[in-house]
Amino acid sequence: MGVVQVVTTVGGREEADRLAGVLVGERLAACVQVVGPIWSTYWWQGEVETAEEWLCVVKTTEARYAAVEARVKALHSYDVPEITATPVVAGSAEYLGWVAAEARPVGG
Repeated sequence: MGVVQVVTTVGGREEADRLAGVLVGERLAACVQVVGPIWSTYWWQGEVETAEEWLCVVKTTEARYAAVEARVKALHSYDVPEITATPVVAGSAEYLGWVAAEARPVGG
């Protein structure tokens, strides 16, 4: 089972903590790392914007990606949240096995 890291940014620490708690609590992710604050500069509705954000790095599996994406969209405060997944192409067998074991459907 392939492991992926899903990245999203949110507007505040409380939102980041809530998202991390839900994703891990629902076993959609083995771990969510929260980093911040960070500063983002981007185009939005024809204007250049700058905002303080918090970065969430979600450790999950390819099989759980669609459920993670749906849950992030449901919980996120942004109209168009960043949700990207990068495959993990190498890593320790123990760590990758742990992610796969913990990011599994309840009862799975």
